[in-house]
Amino acid sequence: MTTEADLRARVSGLMAQAKSDLTQLVSFKSVADPRQFPAEGCAQTARWVADAFAAAGLTEVGLHETPDGSNAVIASKPAPPGAPTVLLYCHYDVQPPLGDDAWHTPVWTLTEKDGRWYGRGAADCKGNIVTHLTALRAIGPDFPIGIKVVSEGSEEQGTGGLEKFVVANPDLLAADAILVADCGNFAVGVPTFTQTLRGFVNVVITVKTLAGPMHSGMFGGPAPDALAAMIQLLASLRDAEGNTTIDGLTNDQAWTGAQYPPADFRADAEVLDGVDLIGGGSVSDMLWARPALTVLGMDVPAVVGSSAAIQPSTRARLNLRIPPGTAPEHAHELLERHLRAHLPWNAQLDIELESLGNPFVAAEHGPARDALATAMATAYGREVTTEGQGGSIPLCNVFAETYPKAEIMLIGVEEPKCLIHAPNESVDPSEIEHMALAEALFLTSYR
Repeated sequence: MTTEADLRARVSGLMAQAKSDLTQLVSFKSVADPRQFPAEGCAQTARWVADAFAAAGLTEVGLHETPDGSNAVIASKPAPPGAPTVLLYCHYDVQPPLGDDAWHTPVWTLTEKDGRWYGRGAADCKGNIVTHLTALRAIGPDFPIGIKVVSEGSEEQGTGGLEKFVVANPDLLAADAILVADCGNFAVGVPTFTQTLRGFVNVVITVKTLAGPMHSGMFGGPAPDALAAMIQLLASLRDAEGNTTIDGLTNDQAWTGAQYPPADFRADAEVLDGVDLIGGGSVSDMLWARPALTVLGMDVPAVVGSSAAIQPSTRARLNLRIPPGTAPEHAHELLERHLRAHLPWNAQLDIELESLGNPFVAAEHGPARDALATAMATAYGREVTTEGQGGSIPLCNVFAETYPKAEIMLIGVEEPKCLIHAPNESVDPSEIEHMALAEALFLTSYR
């Protein structure tokens, strides 16, 4: 019988291989947008991930094209008679680097610095791929339960390929318990379940006022400036405190779980000295219980090269995060109504709906959840806690609808210092080690 001490020693002994694996994975430029990076980067990564899980003991491994054109890696090994099956989720695509000059280390080279491993995808989500691999290597190849793995290829693009694939192929990923490894702990060394996820509404809006650019000296004043109209419109979406203010959308909810100390949040978010946190609630309220509108991007002239011209049109991409209890369709309706009501000067407005995502609430108890909580507490040497997450994972709702009897648990290595989606992403290797041990303990104890 494999003991806790055995698994702890095995996982520790596998950390050199884990670093080697992550070095290889980070080197793949797997941004799932051929407009930004060649598609071969994702293809290389998918093949590597498939080969790695096959080598870890899974027997049925393949690449499956999803409706958005991306490939999902799916691997499995059937359960022994009477044993349950666990599905392990991760994704191999990554966010674009957002400017090499903002990185302190090479973007696509795993670099150790101050005890952390840096590189795009080191945490989100290639660190979780390595965690799954390390756990399976520690207990395999004769697994006591059924194992399925799915590694998504376009999660960061939000194009819904795997969501549609799951609905069309429900038997392929059916399981008794699902571990969604695309979240993380409240802090390094603090074992945490993510209990709630916010949903989202993404829209692209275009404001038009003139047939073409006009000289600011000859026409500035009475001529309606599309950029000024956009600025005024976007300003209507927040009040002076920074609360999101969309007409009809509730923005005073309170978070009743673990609280995020403001000083910790300031450090984690790297808020500049003297700059205020925003909103009328606690950090936890603002992050996990209330809506939040973010301007993701705008089409405007760059400062260098700009001319003395009034802008005839401009675009902005908006991301509205919504808490559990708010339907994205309703939020989208309110957002569109608000934008049209607050548009100045009778400017022309086009609103393109890009995507919607539902909020998600995970179950707090069940055989798998209780077993994993025990395993995480054992691995970390302290009791588990829970938190919300401001991000969205629409696939969780698809899993819940497709597999209503499955227990869905959200875990991972992505604690706040990882800076996922930002320059200088990193992972603390101790999180990979502890989470791999927790997963190995769970997979050998869950019945």
